[in-house]
Amino acid sequence: MKIAITGGTGFVGRHLARRLAAEGHEVVLVARGVDRRDPGLGSVSGVHLEPVGTGDAAALLRAFAGCDAVAHCAGINREIGDQTYAEVHVAGTRRVVDAARRAGVKRLVFVSFLRARPDCSSAYHESKFAAEEIVRGSGLEHTILRPGVIYGAGDHMLDHLSHAFHTFPVFALVGLRDQFVRPLAIADLVTILRAALIDGRLAGATLAVTGPEEMPLAEAVRRVARAVGRRPWMFRMPLAFHRVLAWFCEQTMVTPLVSKAQVRILSEGVAEPALPGDALPEDLRPLTPFSDAVIRSGLPAARRLGPADCLCWSRRMARAG
Repeated sequence: MKIAITGGTGFVGRHLARRLAAEGHEVVLVARGVDRRDPGLGSVSGVHLEPVGTGDAAALLRAFAGCDAVAHCAGINREIGDQTYAEVHVAGTRRVVDAARRAGVKRLVFVSFLRARPDCSSAYHESKFAAEEIVRGSGLEHTILRPGVIYGAGDHMLDHLSHAFHTFPVFALVGLRDQFVRPLAIADLVTILRAALIDGRLAGATLAVTGPEEMPLAEAVRRVARAVGRRPWMFRMPLAFHRVLAWFCEQTMVTPLVSKAQVRILSEGVAEPALPGDALPEDLRPLTPFSDAVIRSGLPAARRLGPADCLCWSRRMARAG
């Protein structure tokens, strides 16, 4: 089969692309550029990069030509310039759906978010739900997946925690009261995506996808620290502190250690869906434990945060280059 993946060089997209290519499928990566965490993805046999974003309707139509299915994985967790939640999640999804219909694509799988819902005073959550509604009304055979916290090689969770633990002797937990999470291994999510895209399972369903073990967020952080080999002093700080920290990180870092959307996400927990949905079949339920061995397999190379992580330094180097 020929499968297009929007956000194809992002975390979920590139893991899905490698799995599909390994099985002999033709994969079209629809992305604005190559992610530096997996620069060799475009040279994998069976994988072709279309360097366009979801803002270009004509380019999307060309990218989807001849495709049997589309995995819509494109998304952002912070707004930069014209890359807003309304533009990327809502308008971008509308363009993807329109291009898929015009290209004759029969099947669309959309990666939403576990807590997506309307009218909750969070542009991130609301835009994900609005995108779901566009997909549901598309007339295409579709599946909507609502994963929670996803981890694995090249993710935000393990990457950010690892770099923080190698840089700082302390770690501020979000909020004065612990919330719960169910960490989801990327391999488990990819298996479900594959079942929907290739096998045509789960058509018409909206499904929450979470890991097999529920735990306090603090416990998840401790497990990552242990796998990294660090023992930071952990303490709680109110949400107001983390909102300010997130604003500062977004203003100063190439990839923020924490974003405002992530603070909101962690403040309400990522264990249960906000809205009811369909049940995953028993054989597709995630089973990978959030264990030391699995965490270590997804950790990046040990390093401290430095000048290259700062926006001002990155812009200076770009001008010099």
